[in-house]
Amino acid sequence: MSGYVLRRLAGMVAVLLVLSVVIYAAFYIAPGDPAQIACGLKCSPAQVAQVREQLGLADPVYVQYAHFLGGIVAGRDFSTGTAVMHCHAPCLGISYRSGEQVTSMILQRLPVTGSLALGGMVLWLLLGVGTGLLSALRRGRPTERALTGLTMAGNAVPVFVIGLVLLIVFCSTLQWLPFPSYVPLTSDPQAWFWGLLLPWVSLAVVESAKYARLTRSSMLETLAEDHIRTFRAYGVSERRLVTRHALRAALTPVIALSALDLGTMFGSAVLTESLFGLPGLGKMLVSSVAVVDLPVVVGVVMVTGFCVVLANAAADVLYAVADRRVVLS
Repeated sequence: MSGYVLRRLAGMVAVLLVLSVVIYAAFYIAPGDPAQIACGLKCSPAQVAQVREQLGLADPVYVQYAHFLGGIVAGRDFSTGTAVMHCHAPCLGISYRSGEQVTSMILQRLPVTGSLALGGMVLWLLLGVGTGLLSALRRGRPTERALTGLTMAGNAVPVFVIGLVLLIVFCSTLQWLPFPSYVPLTSDPQAWFWGLLLPWVSLAVVESAKYARLTRSSMLETLAEDHIRTFRAYGVSERRLVTRHALRAALTPVIALSALDLGTMFGSAVLTESLFGLPGLGKMLVSSVAVVDLPVVVGVVMVTGFCVVLANAAADVLYAVADRRVVLS
């Protein structure tokens, strides 16, 4: 296990380094002057040059990148023109647009996206796995055809359409729920739950469709294996056969997909966050790309990459728990 953990940590560092290099290269090739954007359209060339010097943009790209990596490990000092600002490790830089530390900006918005992603994942797993399991057990019956139609319809409708319909029906017309907003879990758990319920349902309706199809196909494949037929021949009850043997093995691909979705949700939840007015990472990422705010973009991408790698490492461990045939090496 220790060797496995060390290899995963080394892989995580390599993935994050590659991500940072790609993002740096892409944004320095893209049009737009970050110094001009940070200074404003009315700044003179001399003022723009001064801002470029303060932000370190006058240095070669490889020097800027080396300073970025050094800031993550040991922190970094930034000149504001009249004073020096110290950014403690792990320092992801200073926003060109607002002058805030990127790490602080991400930490402020991470609980919003984390709550949205984790709550949505729990709901779409319950709905998707339950629907897929029921479809597999009712194969060839009207129940299966009805559930298959519902999952196809849910997968075909975009998340913003489902979210908009839910807002109109439950918040505006029926007024059963408050309009979505984010309240910290530690401040008011009940308000936190009700404020995120509609975004969770919107994500679950869309995401659960692919989990239902995946669970159904994996379950049918597992039920057709030789060891399952052997258990059935020895008189093992159908309920025990499904819950103790077939379902655990069938959940392996579901675990892999859920780990990938959970990690990428930290950077790709922009549609849901924008529709419901949630100040999360996805919304901040899109606004930062629009104004070429490189430190914020790189910081969010690094955090997203970290979440993806971490979620996949956790999924590998869960493989061994769900299926005893899997051995970590």
